[in-house]
Amino acid sequence: MDTSDKDTPAISFELFPPKTEKGMEKLKTVVGELNHLNPEYFSVTYGAGGSTQERTFATVDWLREQGIDTAPHLSCIGTDKEEILEILTRYREQGIHRIVALRGDLPSGSGLGGLGELNYANELVALIRQSFGEDFHIEVAAYPEFHPQAENALADLDNFRRKVESGAHGAITQYFYSADAYWRFLDDCKQRGIDIPIVPGIMPITNYSSLARFSDACGAEIPRWIRKRLEAYGDDLSSIQAFGAEVVTALCRQLLEGGAPGLHFYTMNQSGSVLEICSGLGIASGASAT
Repeated sequence: MDTSDKDTPAISFELFPPKTEKGMEKLKTVVGELNHLNPEYFSVTYGAGGSTQERTFATVDWLREQGIDTAPHLSCIGTDKEEILEILTRYREQGIHRIVALRGDLPSGSGLGGLGELNYANELVALIRQSFGEDFHIEVAAYPEFHPQAENALADLDNFRRKVESGAHGAITQYFYSADAYWRFLDDCKQRGIDIPIVPGIMPITNYSSLARFSDACGAEIPRWIRKRLEAYGDDLSSIQAFGAEVVTALCRQLLEGGAPGLHFYTMNQSGSVLEICSGLGIASGASAT
């Protein structure tokens, strides 16, 4: 990794909006612990409409009040252009300059028809660039192991290229546990003339059953050797977490040594495993990476 202007790798953290006051108090503690690692920003996931959307705004508002660089997620499914532009104007007035632009999850059992004026992330990216120029740095999603709803791998790469051509500045990947999948994805992108920074998304391993369910749903592969080790630990959470930290730390080190532009951690609003992984990488407040 090129560290000519930095002693430590660029890192960032994803949060989700808490549903309760207790959850918000816990989140504040987590943010305080993780912020000591000097991340570039915290991203905040987004749910379109209703109380879910309001919780996103409340979390973003609190982070900005603390002076923390924040990158709200914004999805376009089920949201009309006027509402999207109102949200972006609000964020710009708050001094927010980074957006994670996504399609968003389709409602269960639905197709794209009638869900809103924008159906794809590239359309959202284009709207942001057309309406706000360079006011926002736009991150989009990338899928080294391919989106589960893509027609095929080549179609998924074409979808990603459309997001880049519409004006994306960078990308964050779905999490993965095989560095080879990431390197091959970068090669495929290079062949298509895509040269934006693509930051690996990192998911700590803390609970095997929930990770397996989520991975099956989102198309992220857990390599067989990792699955078998995790299955063997059964309900022994301490062993699962110790093994998970070892595996993910080794993955992160391999990615950084291979030239990945940074790491984006899916924290699940927890700090313990992320702090352990970063410590293993030599990333700490005031410390240099090893």
